[in-house]
Amino acid sequence: GMTHFPIILSAPSGGGKTTIARALLARRHDIGYSVSCTTRTPRTGEIPGKDYYFVSRSEFLAKRERGEFAESAEVHGNLYGTLRSEVLRVLQAGQHVLMDIDVQGAVLFTKVFPQSVTIFILPPSADVLLERLRLRQTESAQQLADRLQSALQELQSVDEYEYVVVNDDLDRAIHRVTSIVDAEVSSRERVAGLRSQVAMLIERLEQEIETRTNHEGSK
Repeated sequence: GMTHFPIILSAPSGGGKTTIARALLARRHDIGYSVSCTTRTPRTGEIPGKDYYFVSRSEFLAKRERGEFAESAEVHGNLYGTLRSEVLRVLQAGQHVLMDIDVQGAVLFTKVFPQSVTIFILPPSADVLLERLRLRQTESAQQLADRLQSALQELQSVDEYEYVVVNDDLDRAIHRVTSIVDAEVSSRERVAGLRSQVAMLIERLEQEIETRTNHEGSK
């Protein structure tokens, strides 16, 4: 319904959004996950249809052509896309949809689903960010340079996000994200309640005016 919405988590590489996303899914039954499409080959232990829908490049491009994706991107030579049908499936099942996507993806996605709540996860310090970026077994200096560049671009887009959460302590960060979701739910329920109240007032006034008009006419 109206009170279920997509939750977008973005962060620079190494921001810890995937860990936070997993914890939220494990702890909250009102949050579901939208299964993405990808052209990359399954990794050991990955289950098609649960982790990803694994498709060929031509199949992916055909889906994109038909407008089936709310957002899609190429990452390290592989294509990834969020299916609109998947997002709707989760929302219609009465859950919020958790989206773990980058800044460019978030911009595209919110055009399709403007009711989304956008949350940017910040690392607690530059040192931690650099440390995490270096820790990802980077094969070459060029790859590290690319990661630094994309982290910089993502940080520069932080203003596009409604909420910013600092991931200084994992449990605290998870709690903050959970509080944001709860606050959004109650504010949207309130808005929905007030809207229907307004609709009832309008209807009542229209009836009153109509009655008076008819009454006037019958004099």
